[in-house]
Amino acid sequence: MRRVEIAALRPDGSVDSGPRLLPALLPFEEPFAAFARGTVLATEHGPVAVEDLRPGQRLRTASGALRPILWWGATLIVPGAPGQSPEMTRLVRIAAGALGLARPEHDLVLGPLARVVLRRPGIREITGCPEATVPAIDLADGEGVIAIAPPAPAQVFGLCLAGPERLLADGIEIESYHPGPPAAFPLRGEALDLLLACFPGRADLAAFGPPALPRLRLGSTGLFEAA
Repeated sequence: MRRVEIAALRPDGSVDSGPRLLPALLPFEEPFAAFARGTVLATEHGPVAVEDLRPGQRLRTASGALRPILWWGATLIVPGAPGQSPEMTRLVRIAAGALGLARPEHDLVLGPLARVVLRRPGIREITGCPEATVPAIDLADGEGVIAIAPPAPAQVFGLCLAGPERLLADGIEIESYHPGPPAAFPLRGEALDLLLACFPGRADLAAFGPPALPRLRLGSTGLFEAA
């Protein structure tokens, strides 16, 4: 099991917060694992570290719009802890300029399950769209983007808004939490109910809204594959 912290805006405007225990399985862990501690995001009042954000605060998205945070979650990556998903044992470090001019502006460390927005040749051919989201770990090349194992417990975070949004972290667009297309989501029945209970006001996967962008994987050959 994995201990998580949740702060969520209820439909009546109050905040539900506190610890929970969830299965240590990727569908339960993904909401909590996009941002590393210290990641700075743009808000209506200026830059704020992800660990200091709370439901109700408004983030400035990549489009320039202001959108309120409805849900904030956190968990720990603990080196060597038994029962962790292998994917939850690392962080992703993106060196300054690794993804283009000032992308990011400085070295950026992301959570293990972050999804970044990419615009690259080949994406339109597969999806019909000029851009898609790709797991940040898929970009690891051993140079500009590397997987790092934290030497000590490392806190990671996730954010969920009314719908999927592109959040800016040091020039990199990162997708806010979204479960993806309902038909492809692996949880059903009681397991799905357990996850949805972490998101007040969302009775089913459709309540997260449609995905904003296609999801792809970047294979070992460097070619995009359907997620």
